[in-house]
Amino acid sequence: MTPDSSPTSDPVEEFFRELGHREPDPAWADVRGAVGIEMVDGNRTEHWLVTIDKGRVAVSRAKGDGGCSIRFDRALGEQLIRGEANAMAAVLRGSAVPMGDLELLLALQRIFPGPPDQQRPAPIGRSNRWEA
Repeated sequence: MTPDSSPTSDPVEEFFRELGHREPDPAWADVRGAVGIEMVDGNRTEHWLVTIDKGRVAVSRAKGDGGCSIRFDRALGEQLIRGEANAMAAVLRGSAVPMGDLELLLALQRIFPGPPDQQRPAPIGRSNRWEA
């Protein structure tokens, strides 16, 4: 087993490693941008940079400026990756602090699994719902 394929006991590391190896997501076919994620754990801050390019996702540990960034504590991050919390609800409660492009932030929410019984939102893009 190579170091890259060995299991890790850190659910956050495992989540982001798997995210970077996912197949392109058609729901993100129109999305391009980078999102900086900061997870605070006491006096330590973990940085992740998720880059979405027309369905393809890349992840790095870089501290970078994306079109959007979001900051939350690590405990909330673990809840998000287990599907026990919702990123937008956390923003509305003030548990997560977003900055930048809101549309990109909405696209980012799709990386986190929702509760098992939650329906996934429609793909990001222009809706024809309000057209006559």
